[in-house]
Amino acid sequence: MTTFKDRNKGFEQKFAHDEELKFRATARRNKLLGLWAADQLGLTGDEAQTYAREVIKADLAEPGDEDVVRKVRSDFDAKGVEQSDHQIRSIIDEMMAEAVRQIEAEAKS
Repeated sequence: MTTFKDRNKGFEQKFAHDEELKFRATARRNKLLGLWAADQLGLTGDEAQTYAREVIKADLAEPGDEDVVRKVRSDFDAKGVEQSDHQIRSIIDEMMAEAVRQIEAEAKS
């Protein structure tokens, strides 16, 4: 019985750890996306950092990435930045891969 409880507890801990990593990677991805989008919008310095935080917050509106795509799309449209939704989603995928690489590198050091 103890072995089963220990195993179950191990699975729960792994699930919690994996969920935390997923959350951190998504937040990092959104920051990287926000910085990229800020560059496209001509924002630099503190304005770029503030915009990146806005992108992070936008992801809390609903599950999935559509809230982030809508935020960036809306801001691009307002400033006349030419990027398709497909291109924005491709950048989201690239930024997720980069976020995971960064988090893994931090874990190793």
